[in-house]
Amino acid sequence: MSVGILGTKLGMTQVFEPETGKAIPVTVIQAGPCTVTQVKTKETDGYASIQIGYKEVKEKSLSRPELGHLKKSSASPLRHLKEYKTDKVAEYELGQALGASLFSEGELVDISGDTIGRGFAGYQKRHNFRRGLMSHGSKNHRAPGSTGAGTTPGRVYPGKKMAGRYGGTKVTIRKLQVVQIDPDQNVILVKGAVPGKPGALLSISHANIVGSK
Repeated sequence: MSVGILGTKLGMTQVFEPETGKAIPVTVIQAGPCTVTQVKTKETDGYASIQIGYKEVKEKSLSRPELGHLKKSSASPLRHLKEYKTDKVAEYELGQALGASLFSEGELVDISGDTIGRGFAGYQKRHNFRRGLMSHGSKNHRAPGSTGAGTTPGRVYPGKKMAGRYGGTKVTIRKLQVVQIDPDQNVILVKGAVPGKPGALLSISHANIVGSK
C-alpha cells in the first residue's frame, strides 16, 4: 500500500474537455497539506507505516498526550491522524509536508469517507422495500410485514433488513481519475462523486490495482 493524504471535500462542479468540449462532472477536494508525524519501522514497531496529520487547530482542542506526540515531529496541533502502511518508509522523514503534488493528472485514486447520515429511516427508504396496498382497510401501507417465524425460532435472525440508522458509514470509491491538479493551492479535481457532503474528511490514496507493484 502506498502513502496517501487526507483532505476535505469542497463540492462538485464540471470541467470541459478541450478536444471534444464534453462536460465532465468533478469533485473538488482540498488535498492537504499534511505533515508526517511518525515513521514506523519493523525494527521499532513491528511493521512499517507512515503516520500523517491534517487540519491545524488550537492547542486547547487536543489533549496533552496528543500535543506531546506531535511535538516529536515539530508539527503544529493537528486534528486528524492517519496511518498508511508502506515498505518505502525511507523516502519519508518527520515533519515532511505532503500535498496535492503527490498525485498526477490522469492517475487513478481510491477515496474513502463517511456517507451522508440520513438518521433513523424506515424499510422503504433504507432497503427499497415495496409498499403495501393503499386501498381503504388494507392496514399495510408502509408496514414491514413478517419478520420471522413464531414459536420456532421465536426470534428475529441477525442481519434482518429492518428499520434503523441509515447512512453515516465508511465507503471507499475505487479507481477515480484525477482530472486536474493545483499544487500551489493543494486542490485536486476528481472525476465523479465521492462520499460525504461538503466539508467532509476524505482519505485519498493511489489506486490499488491488481498486478501492479
